[in-house]
Amino acid sequence: MLSQKIAEDYADVLLWGLFTARSRPFKNNDLILVRFDWDGLVVAEALQKKILEQGMNPVVRLLSTAVMERQFYELAGDKQLVHIAPGDEELYRNLNGNIALLAPQSLRHLSHIDPSRMARFAVSRKKFRDIMDERESDGRFGWSLGMVPTQALAREAGMSFPAYFRQWAGACYLDREDPVGRWKETYARAQKIKAWLNGLDIEKLHVESKSCDLWVHLGRQRKWIGISGHNIPSFEIFLSPDFRHTSGIYYADQPSYRLGNQVSGVRLEFTKGVVTKVSADQGEDFVKKQLAMDKGASRVGEFSLTDRRLSPISRFMANTLFDENFGGKQGNCHLAVGSSYADTFAGDPSELTPKKKQSLGFNDSALHWDLVNTERKTVEATLLSGEHLVIYKDGEFTLP
Repeated sequence: MLSQKIAEDYADVLLWGLFTARSRPFKNNDLILVRFDWDGLVVAEALQKKILEQGMNPVVRLLSTAVMERQFYELAGDKQLVHIAPGDEELYRNLNGNIALLAPQSLRHLSHIDPSRMARFAVSRKKFRDIMDERESDGRFGWSLGMVPTQALAREAGMSFPAYFRQWAGACYLDREDPVGRWKETYARAQKIKAWLNGLDIEKLHVESKSCDLWVHLGRQRKWIGISGHNIPSFEIFLSPDFRHTSGIYYADQPSYRLGNQVSGVRLEFTKGVVTKVSADQGEDFVKKQLAMDKGASRVGEFSLTDRRLSPISRFMANTLFDENFGGKQGNCHLAVGSSYADTFAGDPSELTPKKKQSLGFNDSALHWDLVNTERKTVEATLLSGEHLVIYKDGEFTLP
């Protein structure tokens, strides 16, 4: 069902995303890593061709299959679990771009694995994220993330494959004559929303829904970002708040798949910036072990809102890339526990040293896990002037 034309169009959109996401232009001989699951091969082939035509150097790597992942976590000894292959760090220190193309064969194949083993693996790879964050902050690196539909995704989402494919294509504008042109239009609309939010001088937000009663403090030198090319699709507007002052209750009514595990009904209670109570209808033990991965895993790294008028996604897709951008009738907000995004810093990126990040309340962790709430909600901002303003209601931003 993934025709050559659709594969070519998606490759064009992902490259638009990559070029838009990086603060400096790409140039000849830049090094672009393309990582892909097997079912995304036809798009990966198109990406390689287009990167070569741009005069850049693609490094193409197949991601582990479900069988490979299961074997690794079942059989790897303690040293094998954290082993870093020679050359990996050198590669990441020289990368100028990274496109990851997910097409999972299974979403439950690691459900029997001790979550602490997966956490140890993730912590051992955090150095690569730190390298990419550092390179991105000074304009030497950009990234984009995409997904190709699979039977496993459709099955977990409770849809036929043709219905899932249509939802995917519509969300990426691949059902349009000019997908890249449509993304440029959405990018322009998002710029207006971000400019409005960033001009409000917000101190804190109060998020209220049927199951949420949460206070999020933005912190100093923050900016709202989003629809920047990093994810295709992406309709969210978000920032990384000062985690130290998060308080109240957050509930994720959308299920979430992570590391071969499904969780649902996750309820988190925050006190002075840290999760102090955890419950879940499904996968509670997994959630608790993920939040114990490291010191920052139980803190907030991101707060996000999606306007339903921007997003054509109207179904649960069993994939965070799509579910965190859910539009539907009420839009969504999502909260990410774990690492923050340095590019939501409003100052000079070169000044955001680890010490300054800590002083401003940017969270640091090997974890970044988006948990989505699609309930009808109101988000009220308290401005630095003391004024109160509803900025989001019934799935829409309230800008004039």
